[in-house]
Amino acid sequence: MSELVSANRVRNILIAFAAITLSIAIFFGFQTQTGSVSLEAQAQAATPIEVALNNGKPTLTEFYANWCTSCQAMAPELAQLKQKYEKSVNFVMLNVDNSKWLPEILRYRVDGIPHFVFIDDTGEAIAQTLGEQPPSVMEANLDALIAHQILPYAYSTGQTSDFNTPVNTPSGDPRSHGAQVQS
Repeated sequence: MSELVSANRVRNILIAFAAITLSIAIFFGFQTQTGSVSLEAQAQAATPIEVALNNGKPTLTEFYANWCTSCQAMAPELAQLKQKYEKSVNFVMLNVDNSKWLPEILRYRVDGIPHFVFIDDTGEAIAQTLGEQPPSVMEANLDALIAHQILPYAYSTGQTSDFNTPVNTPSGDPRSHGAQVQS
């Protein structure tokens, strides 16, 4: 019986030692973890939109939310792109949860996040992308933005021409589906 008690005691001591060791490892693991790139910190360091639209540099405006997992996933890569392009491109970040940015949300027709609006050096929105983008795609778009070229991976916006087609409206019942066909 004393052998059984002794074996249980050794087992319990080993379990307690393993638990303490794992707890210490986890604690120090979290302490030495590299600081992740915070969306809020990036937003604080971003160029204000009023400045960006008037300083003569092209601008990348990001509409984001702190709870957006795609926004969080892109944050480290965007931080690297900001360091690389900060001298030639403004980086603006607007949180869609802040009602202060509602006019911009409506103006740029933001209907999902992350939503990126590429603005030329005159303050005109020329293209946009929606959703998580690979760093290589963002870099190619930024290079084209700086070079005043068409962005290769973005939905372009710009001027459109009016197209008015003459429509023959038949007299009579509009529900008669073949009324516009002339024999």
